[in-house]
Amino acid sequence: MPLLTVAFGCLGLVWGSTNLGQSIVAADFWDVEAQLLRFENFSQAASVRTLESGAAQSLSPCDSHSQRALLLMELPLADANLRSGATSDFDRRVQSLETRTRRILSCTPRDSFAWLVAFGLEARRGISARSFDLLAASYETSPREAWIGLRRMIVAIPLALSAPEHIQRMILDEFQSLVQYRLVEIPARLYFNAPAEIRALLDSRIEQLSPSSKKLFSEELARLRP
Repeated sequence: MPLLTVAFGCLGLVWGSTNLGQSIVAADFWDVEAQLLRFENFSQAASVRTLESGAAQSLSPCDSHSQRALLLMELPLADANLRSGATSDFDRRVQSLETRTRRILSCTPRDSFAWLVAFGLEARRGISARSFDLLAASYETSPREAWIGLRRMIVAIPLALSAPEHIQRMILDEFQSLVQYRLVEIPARLYFNAPAEIRALLDSRIEQLSPSSKKLFSEELARLRP
């Protein structure tokens, strides 16, 4: 069960909530995507309505921006089902996510976020070399995008000790890079909540940061302490 929480709860990490109108047209999904990429969220009821709408059902799998918006919308619903013990609803969401992810990758094989979702879905069955291959594909198709890097780090860091050495290096490189670029809030939260073994890995990269980045990271950690 903790692994499932990593795979879905972390991917579904959101702050705040926003209401979504009753109706939506395909062009609007790009605006929805933009809001979700900023870690905004819609209410569960609004997300369900949107996912079941005619506009969503008729989208081309090659409309990567709109399909990404639907993935971002459905992941928190799967997480909510998992946390509430709604097993049948959770299984249905997982099947929907798997189908959507396969369709996206069949049309856009370099969609890094779809590879990340595929990793989360595979990880729920247990960590294996195959599951880390999916994570590696996400890194290889999008090594420098902050929005995907932050979400990837949320999923990958808790599993870093289980990762093959070359993928563990990718995880740590991305953590260091995001902090160096002053995107410290999520890295600090992950560090703060990590077990000692994970912190030790991250400490090795924190030591390599510039003095100003170290100071900013330390200040962010201080805000999290009671």
